[in-house]
Amino acid sequence: MTQFRPKYVTFDCYGTLTNFDMAGAARRVYGERLSPEAMAAFIEAFRGYRLDEVLGPWKPFLEVVHNSIERSCKRIGIAFKPEDAQRIYNEVPTWGPHPDVPAGLSRVAKEIPLVILSNSMNSLIMSNVEKLGAPIHMVITAEEVGAYKPLMKGFEYMLDKLGCGPEDITHVSSSFRYDLMTAYDLGIKSKVWVNRGHEPANPFYEYTEIKDISGLSAAVGL
Repeated sequence: MTQFRPKYVTFDCYGTLTNFDMAGAARRVYGERLSPEAMAAFIEAFRGYRLDEVLGPWKPFLEVVHNSIERSCKRIGIAFKPEDAQRIYNEVPTWGPHPDVPAGLSRVAKEIPLVILSNSMNSLIMSNVEKLGAPIHMVITAEEVGAYKPLMKGFEYMLDKLGCGPEDITHVSSSFRYDLMTAYDLGIKSKVWVNRGHEPANPFYEYTEIKDISGLSAAVGL
């Protein structure tokens, strides 16, 4: 565990802190229409298309979900209905934190300000943040930035708004593709990977691994 104590601990929210249950939402909408094999393929397609959709010019998150579902339906060979995408989107603000999050965050928040950089909307994210069970110093959304992670713009915007440099923060995420690879490229030396099983380990990116947020206090020198 590193003993570096940052000025701020910055976080990805969806997946890292909030139990971002897009796969479950897709099953609830399409599970009765698809075989288990087709459902698994749909979820994997939906995951990949969401990443692809955020790599271009900023668009509202509803469009990201809508387009990703439409493309997944085309790939799997089932009819697309816009109301299905809306139903999945409407679930997002209802999702709460992983069980380990409230206590783990609260321990760190007593000593270091917590900041969220999320691929979300201003009107969407606060419902999730309010469920985290710990005080959050600042919340920055992709809508505010005008760009989604993994693009660098959000991280640069966050550092400017905090008035600090990459050497001053610890960034925490469960995703390499959305967060930790970009953090590495921007020179953020202190990174924590929360291994929630989303992606395989990749030591090249020089992070501290924790199994859940209960291990975060030790990872930031508390």
